[in-house]
Amino acid sequence: MNTLKSGDNVLVIWKGSDQNELSKIVADIQSATNNGNVVLENSEMITETSRPQSSFTIILSNIVPPHSVTHNDSLLATLIRLLKPSGKLVAKDASDLSTALKLNGFLNVTQANGVYIAEKPKFEVGSKAQLKLGSKPAVWKLDDTVEAAWTGGNDDDIIDSDQLLDEDDLKRPDKESLRVCATTGKRKACADCSCGLAEELNGQVKETPKSSCGSCYLGDAFRCATCPYLGMPAFKPGEKVLLDLKSDI
Repeated sequence: MNTLKSGDNVLVIWKGSDQNELSKIVADIQSATNNGNVVLENSEMITETSRPQSSFTIILSNIVPPHSVTHNDSLLATLIRLLKPSGKLVAKDASDLSTALKLNGFLNVTQANGVYIAEKPKFEVGSKAQLKLGSKPAVWKLDDTVEAAWTGGNDDDIIDSDQLLDEDDLKRPDKESLRVCATTGKRKACADCSCGLAEELNGQVKETPKSSCGSCYLGDAFRCATCPYLGMPAFKPGEKVLLDLKSDI
């Protein structure tokens, strides 16, 4: 009863308690609150509409034997609604209520010997307040840019990427130099080269290889797994395979 003070409006939540025990606890509460208002509610009968919102300064739950009240989320949500802002809930429970109390909006949850004390926030649950902003919109200002942070704040220290290129970098590459091996993906012939790249790299000329299946020139969809033309565009029979470099760079 140390949490009670004069003038408190008290709600007592009980279940299956003896009437004599209830009468005794009511007398003790009225004595501690200087004849304050005391209301009894069965935990199985209480609802959000059974009492006006924010009616009580303190709620005592399950403090009367046989301590059979179940503090589920539904009951805790109802109790915090019935409490006034900054009101307190004192609940006795053998299970751990800390998380459930916090999830239902209670603050400053403490526990000792199975008795939990928790507070409702200083504002009404669901209350709204209008923010007063100035007539001018808020503007975020950065004193230093990211680039300035890296360069010490001097824009002259930033390197022009175009200066890193020379004339050779800007030349269009020779289309013959772009031919690569379909197997290695590089301008290096594989060990059993049959596409003519090995002879080309050695400065030799080799006749265009003839297709044994007759489908090499149709494209990859018609070529076998070991086809030397894998990865190359479709072409006409007998012509040299070239890459199309007419697109703009």
